[in-house]
Amino acid sequence: MPPKEACGIVGIASTRPVAFQLYFGLRALQHRGQESAGIATFQDKIQCVKGMGLVHEVFQDNPSDLPGACGIAHVRYSTTGSSKIENSQPVVASSSTGDIALAHNGDIVNADAIRKELKKLGWAFITTTDSEVLIRLLANELASLDDIPRAVRNLMRRIVGSYSMVVLIRDRVIAIRDPLGIKPLCLGRLPDGNGYIAASETVALDVIGAEFERDVEPGEMVELTSRETRSHRILGGRRPAHCMFEWVYFARPDSVLAGRYVYDVRRCIGKRIAQEHPVKADVIVPVPDSGRTHAQGYSEETGIPYEEGLIKNRYIGRTFILPTKEAREMNVQLKLNAVRSRIQGKRVVLVDDSIVRGTTTRKIVDTLRRAGATQVHVRIGSPPIIAPCYLGIDMKTRDQFVALNRTSPEIAAEIGADSVGYLSMDGLVECIGLGRNDLCLGCLTGEYPVEVPGEKARFQVKLDSY
Repeated sequence: MPPKEACGIVGIASTRPVAFQLYFGLRALQHRGQESAGIATFQDKIQCVKGMGLVHEVFQDNPSDLPGACGIAHVRYSTTGSSKIENSQPVVASSSTGDIALAHNGDIVNADAIRKELKKLGWAFITTTDSEVLIRLLANELASLDDIPRAVRNLMRRIVGSYSMVVLIRDRVIAIRDPLGIKPLCLGRLPDGNGYIAASETVALDVIGAEFERDVEPGEMVELTSRETRSHRILGGRRPAHCMFEWVYFARPDSVLAGRYVYDVRRCIGKRIAQEHPVKADVIVPVPDSGRTHAQGYSEETGIPYEEGLIKNRYIGRTFILPTKEAREMNVQLKLNAVRSRIQGKRVVLVDDSIVRGTTTRKIVDTLRRAGATQVHVRIGSPPIIAPCYLGIDMKTRDQFVALNRTSPEIAAEIGADSVGYLSMDGLVECIGLGRNDLCLGCLTGEYPVEVPGEKARFQVKLDSY
């Protein structure tokens, strides 16, 4: 199965009630998290509604019970902290300055160490998430300083990892991005000049008619009001380390990240794979939906026809771990089924964004063979994943990676394909259009942009050197 991302976030400050705009912003970001959803708004006090499930399931298409002209919202995949209601966001905490709500996308590498340290001082924690560590540290700083930029600076100097955050401090909405810009965060102006929005991706702006203004810079804090945005450079000034998987898989194709349409990057990737790993074939078939744009590029470059040879069942909802091998195999068949008329008797190029464990890819290859494919050649829109991600992707242990210590022919044998071809590192960097040193490639190289205990660090210095 493909890797899972952490979360999607939205924050809005307006002259009008924001609950419905937050709701539709979350709907646009549903791909970033499907375990839980929540919205917090402020009117006299912070009110928060959250629950397990998809956005429309949690709010029943009607979030109007949440009043207020400013608020934040969140959709979640669990990377740090298990999937349960206590760990859903936004997280709300009390402080001497009033209630605070926080929504976070990313992973804090040193959260466990900070949690243990604070527990020794008598602090009690309700959840197992790193987001609660963040909000409690911030509340503590605000209590002693009553100065939001200084409190945020002290927080950012304490934590190591990836984070885009939106914070609701009474009637103030704050957007924060980590010093390396690992996770995306953008700013937009609401329709008719009624306020401002911060969100993980530009698609959240598009759905409510907001005009994109710019990305939040790495290490920047932006205060959103109904009239203006106020920027504070907290940390930064060195090279960023944007997560390459945002362009390869996580972000929606119609989003714009760092000035590049994700769709254009993925189509370029498909063309580059075709150049690097050509093969004689009759049809190009994507793994829906993640491999679709890559496959279109591969088809355009080679002239081999593109076919929707696999159909995804979009109505089965979320699934859980099944008890038997037979049940798990039937579940894959339930999710994806082959169009036999497009596959039978043909040499197929199967295109996807990535392979992690290889188990799902192996089942998809088997599905194509049972549909009559004479050959199945797998082409992947990223280099091989060989190392864990500690910065917001659900890939934590090395023993799960099918590509680790295996050659391409060995991987092909493992997944039952006739051949497998991965995008080169140079190809990935050139298609994204940013310098290699401006990307986080830790899961591909084993070298990370922040200090991770027991792992190699690339050229970045410690955060306290900023």
